[in-house]
Amino acid sequence: MPHLLRSTSPRIVFVSATFHYTGMPLQAHVSAAKAAIDSLMASVALEYGPRGVQSNCISPGAVADTEGMARLGSSQADAIREFERGVPSGRMATVRDVADATVFLLSEAGAYINGQVVPVDGGSWRRTAALPVGLDEAHKYPDFLLSGEISRHLKDPRKSKAKL
Repeated sequence: MPHLLRSTSPRIVFVSATFHYTGMPLQAHVSAAKAAIDSLMASVALEYGPRGVQSNCISPGAVADTEGMARLGSSQADAIREFERGVPSGRMATVRDVADATVFLLSEAGAYINGQVVPVDGGSWRRTAALPVGLDEAHKYPDFLLSGEISRHLKDPRKSKAKL
């Protein structure tokens, strides 16, 4: 913080997510961590705002062609299209969408924004139907949780045993 306080334009942009607002199956650990980031950002804004530090948070939703979607979303094109139908803006975010929002907060255009969480998800967090855990026809919520099965379109989150 000492270096930031000496800066001419001290700004922090944290990166969080949106699914902790409504919850998401199999993601309690990540949801808790993202909620903590939001809280840290707010505390920094209150504690260091009087010293000129701006603290905000970008919260991307599903971002197309990223590791997160490869891990959490279906690999089937029809399942992706169905997910995008549930997003009010009609599509997943792009890396560019997230970058543009971040640059805005770091620019002079965002100079009076402090202590805010900026969702970059096309409004999807407001619709629980837009959760990317739509998986495939055989894995609808909550049935896939109750059965203990992992969709064939997802990476298995269980660690394989080390080969010695």
